[in-house]
Amino acid sequence: MSLQDVLIALGDPLVELQVAPRGLDVDVLDVVILDPDDVPDVRPGDLALVIGVRGRAAVPLVRSARRAAAVVVKSDGALSPLLRQAALDAGVALVAVRPEVRWEHLESLVRGVLVSPSTNGEVLGDLFALAQTIAALTGGIVSIEDTSSRVLAYSRSSDEVDELRRLSILGRQGPEPYLKMLRDWGVYQLLRSGEDVVRIDERPELGIRRRIAIGIHAGPTPLGTIWVQEGDAPLTEQAERALLGAARVTALHLVQRRNEPTAAFRENLLASLLDGRMDAESVAGQIGADPGKPAAVVVFASRDESADRTEAELRRNELTGLISVHAAAYRRSALVTQAGARTYVLLPDLPPGAQLLALTREIVAAAHQHVGLGVRAAVGSAVPTLDEARVSRQEADRVLDAMGRDLDVDVATLDDVRSRVLVSETLALLAEHPRIRDPRLAKLDGDLARSVLAYLDAFGDVRSAAKLLHVHPNTLRYRVRRAAEVSGIDLDDPLQRLFAQLQLRLG
Repeated sequence: MSLQDVLIALGDPLVELQVAPRGLDVDVLDVVILDPDDVPDVRPGDLALVIGVRGRAAVPLVRSARRAAAVVVKSDGALSPLLRQAALDAGVALVAVRPEVRWEHLESLVRGVLVSPSTNGEVLGDLFALAQTIAALTGGIVSIEDTSSRVLAYSRSSDEVDELRRLSILGRQGPEPYLKMLRDWGVYQLLRSGEDVVRIDERPELGIRRRIAIGIHAGPTPLGTIWVQEGDAPLTEQAERALLGAARVTALHLVQRRNEPTAAFRENLLASLLDGRMDAESVAGQIGADPGKPAAVVVFASRDESADRTEAELRRNELTGLISVHAAAYRRSALVTQAGARTYVLLPDLPPGAQLLALTREIVAAAHQHVGLGVRAAVGSAVPTLDEARVSRQEADRVLDAMGRDLDVDVATLDDVRSRVLVSETLALLAEHPRIRDPRLAKLDGDLARSVLAYLDAFGDVRSAAKLLHVHPNTLRYRVRRAAEVSGIDLDDPLQRLFAQLQLRLG
């Protein structure tokens, strides 16, 4: 991760860049401690935290860290010019943090930024990226905390943050009267005992704004909490639904941190099921689903891929994170994975009458609003059991393939567009096999070809076809006669009409 990425993730009020003589594209690989009592041991890519000294006394340590990506020092106000000059001389970036920041808290946050796990086949990015996704979906200002109320990650925000959030990010506790009130109300108990969203009213006298919060759990075990402070816009019921999915996705991150081998094993779980490399019973056991209940697969793809491969990958990852949050809110055991330019979602344990189209449309709309992407989505039919998920996936792929060729809709099922899909697949076969063509139709120019196709589509109704082409009916009659003369096609022959209609659609 670059120094710029780390600084953006941490942001205000935690860090402030002072100088960067080598720019911000330097790689950050690790975070280390620089203690004046120890021999400096700094490697390229280190983010070095200078502890125990400030101001002029920190100059020798800054100079000794010339191979580091950046050096972090505490500052009570304006940073000493000597420190700035030492950093410039050493060619190392200098970053200042407030004096009230705890070093162990900052070290933990930086390590959190540098970790980019993927779990259950979901490319989810680090916790900071997830916090940013949750903020976009809820419209609030997000903090993710562990069970000891230590902040693990938080979202950037241009909205006004209150004192409680500022203190939490700096590693300090909030106002005791407010914390006591939360304890008295049983808020912490509610967050530990279930996954209901808890609403906390604002307290203007303490400078604290309204919040919603939810516990993060792995089964009955509490892992932490997500807090969403209200920003400039009020928090809504939609924000609460998004928060439920966010808690389930965040739980995967936190479990992954505790159990790396298990996460690595689960990484390709959905891909293995869809490719037939893993049986449904094994997958169901891993995700806590019932293999005998209905399931469905939904596939998503961006309409507008960037020409820049790095940017395209970033946008796909953002889209996958957003899809994961929505899918987890709908079904706890949902799985999400990327395969090339497509993102697949498995929704197991479906109840009767599951509203998959509504969920999919909500995700497509959220992708447009929060990620800025136009997205197509195809919904596979619900299959009776999990071991038939590949059938649902194949159906969804067929629909998405047709949408990419000549079907201009955002969300569809095979039942919605079956005839269009079948024609699209037939045309794809014709396009792949040029010998299966009638060469006589190649003699028709654009106007004649379009006119004959419109005429055939209208079952020979000249007036309807002429209206679609914006020409006079007599003009269309002339063109149809002329097309028959030029090509030699007999439009009174039903088989020639049928094949002409198919082949002309290729144009």
